[in-house]
Formats: sequence, C-alpha cells, structure tokens
Amino acid sequence: MSKVFLSIHVLAAILAVGPVAVAASMFPAALKRGDRGTLVLLHRICRVYAWVSIAVPVFGFAVAGTMKVTGQTWVLVSIGLTAVAAVVLVAFMLPGQRAALAEPAADGGGVAVTKADTRVAGRLAMTTGIFNLLWVVVTVIMIVRPGSSTGV
Repeated sequence: MSKVFLSIHVLAAILAVGPVAVAASMFPAALKRGDRGTLVLLHRICRVYAWVSIAVPVFGFAVAGTMKVTGQTWVLVSIGLTAVAAVVLVAFMLPGQRAALAEPAADGGGVAVTKADTRVAGRLAMTTGIFNLLWVVVTVIMIVRPGSSTGV
C-alpha cells in the first residue's frame, strides 16, 4: 500500500504544488506589465491548486505511516517546512495577489502600474521565492532522507 500512497503523494506534489510554484512565479512580472487578464488567471491557478495541494501532506502522512517513519527527523523537518510553505502561501502570497488585483485601472482594461505596484511585485517575488525554496528543500530531504532507516 505504501507504493500506492507514495505514487499519489509524488503525483500530487508535481500536479498541485508545481502549478502554484509556476503561476506564483509569473505573477510579479505580469503585475509589472499591468496585464490584468493574466493576473486574474494566475491568481485563480494559485488559489485553486492551493486547495488541491492539500493532498500532498495527506498522502505524505499515509506514506510515512505505512513505512513506519513518521517520527524520524527527516520526516518531521519535512512536515515543518511544508507547514511553513503553507503559511507563506496562505498568509502572504494569496493575499498579496488578491490585494494587487483589488485596484483596477480607470480605463477598466489593464492595470495602471505604479511605483507601489513595483514594490508589491518585488514583495510577491520574494515570498514566492521563499515558497519555492522551501519546496526545493523538502524535495531534497525526501530524496536524501538523512537518518532514514529505509536504506535508500
């Protein structure tokens, strides 16, 4: 059963976290360009796939349980970093994107890019970078598994 859970866990990480990482990374550049349609689409991708990505830790716990490694340090560190990534997404990235979308341009079309928007774009780029870096570290830990008793 652990192979099934592991397969779903890895697929969920690729198919759910991947789109959030890519769309969130594209958002600051689209904000600087003032492309409202793209911004709305990227925010929607981030919001929807954030919900879908809940499957990653759910099946991660299932894998750890079937492998009997739940209490190992590498698993606990991964859980902690995943929780931090979730906080970054829910507390900073999604609200920052939503705030950037809250002020439509006077012409109703594109977004009027201001100096404040440039700062917002910079902050969103930084928080997205932190989010992506956290997932890189979690991925490396999952592959290297320091202290794992599984022998792999």
